[in-house]
Amino acid sequence: MKTATINICAVRSIHFRSDASYHLSEGQHVQRSIASSPYPLLSIRQVADDIFIGNRARRVYVKNAKYGIPFLSSSDILKADLDNVKLASKKYTLDIERMSLKKGWTLISRSGTIGNCAFANAKHAQKLASEDVIRLIPNNILREGLIYAYLASKYGHSLLTQGTFGAVIQHIEPAFVGSIAIPQFPESFQQEVDDLIQKSARLREEASDALEYAIGYFDTLFLIPFKENCLGKVSSKEILTSINKRFEASFHISEGKHIDKYIKEHYEWKSLGEVCSNISRPDIFKRYYVKKGVTFLGGADIFLATPDSEKRLSPKKTANIGALMIKEGTILLPRSGTIGNVAWAHAGHAQKLASEHVIRITPNDILRAGYVYAFLASKYGKKLIQRYIFGSVIQHVEPPHLKLIPVPIIDKKVMDDIHDKVMVYSSAMGKAIEYERKAITMVEQEIEKWNKH
Repeated sequence: MKTATINICAVRSIHFRSDASYHLSEGQHVQRSIASSPYPLLSIRQVADDIFIGNRARRVYVKNAKYGIPFLSSSDILKADLDNVKLASKKYTLDIERMSLKKGWTLISRSGTIGNCAFANAKHAQKLASEDVIRLIPNNILREGLIYAYLASKYGHSLLTQGTFGAVIQHIEPAFVGSIAIPQFPESFQQEVDDLIQKSARLREEASDALEYAIGYFDTLFLIPFKENCLGKVSSKEILTSINKRFEASFHISEGKHIDKYIKEHYEWKSLGEVCSNISRPDIFKRYYVKKGVTFLGGADIFLATPDSEKRLSPKKTANIGALMIKEGTILLPRSGTIGNVAWAHAGHAQKLASEHVIRITPNDILRAGYVYAFLASKYGKKLIQRYIFGSVIQHVEPPHLKLIPVPIIDKKVMDDIHDKVMVYSSAMGKAIEYERKAITMVEQEIEKWNKH
């Protein structure tokens, strides 16, 4: 239990914050560390042209991209795939220009999970973001990559979360972000950090373009009309011969069933079980959380631009840790919750653990691994996965069901090209994470030096 005596002057200096969560937070210790900086201290508001949250959106969503614009929540800004998001209606969204994001901004989550930062690249640009995202527009006093790396560091995160308020849903405000102190690091140091962040941003753009090409190819390959309303009749024989004698309409007359039939009638194909050496998930296991251990990813964490989590598991006490360890080149798929999205395990995932709710898919040498992933990640693969969903409250999908998904076999050169694009994505994402982590580490190590003397 933390206890301390708070001087009334300290309360007055920060807008009369009297809550213990502020005064006894890690941010207080970090403030003292920053105060020992050998460089002049500025406030974030001094190094920004603006810090704001944008307008509150009406949350009217559409399915057709012609009538909508991608809308990012505070969690979406951290994802690797920025295109697979909701579309806000252009008609009912006011002041789109004010809500649109720009390249080079630092984005900060201000509600719910607070203090997570993203450096806006070209893929964020011209998309909308909710009022739960703080936009920081840097000026030319400090380099934009340096500002981001500072706020994204463990020290910046402590300072951001110190300003949390609210009883039910917690928040931080732009004014508080503006009050945070930031050292005026030497220009050479700023440039080095900024170069790394900019390289990382360009690599993420390159990765996104490559993946968009690979997945988007199936839109030109298949001429499958999507049906808004699926109606039909199902024979008792079809029900009795189906996997687990499935009775529900979502299985027998769904879009997934329509796509399944189309592939089998128009292409040579093999089942996912035939083209993969492993489709499985680990058994339920007891978790032993520690401060310093192996990173443990949940189902949502695998889709982050930088797959990470604050959760750490004991490597000694975790049973069958090898089965939980993510291996590069594996296809990852959540078995519960939001089902249908898949992730390619790159260097940013490797040697981290994933829960038993994440299915591991390992392609064999019958079809190229990148091609299998791109097909499953396409809108057609997603519908095929969703066909096998079961459960009324919490929905699930299981490995035996996924093994039945038909994978089309097309021209070898095309399959190789799609695979190669996924490899470009994988390599670029791994390097992007490496560069960004190096930049943030540089900032953290510089601050740590001040407190060793």
